[in-house]
Amino acid sequence: MPNTQSAKKRLRQSLVRRARNRAAKSIIKGQVRKVRDAIAEGNLETAEAEFRLTAKKLDKSAASGIVHDNLAARVKSRLSAALKAAKQKKK
Repeated sequence: MPNTQSAKKRLRQSLVRRARNRAAKSIIKGQVRKVRDAIAEGNLETAEAEFRLTAKKLDKSAASGIVHDNLAARVKSRLSAALKAAKQKKK
């Protein structure tokens, strides 16, 4: 347990930030799942719309330090490749 005033404040801050970061990561995971589900169903219009929203959320979370920049780039790249492959398969 923290003893000093500053340590108590840091504990409060870290708990708030941890909750905020976990919520943001959970939202991102849900968005990625929506894109993958739409691709699996063959609903490419919905997948594209969800992909744009996912990319935006990933970029914002990477900019604020919630996730690493490379993680955001990797996830966007993999989703984009899956979407492209689904489009090629549909033709």
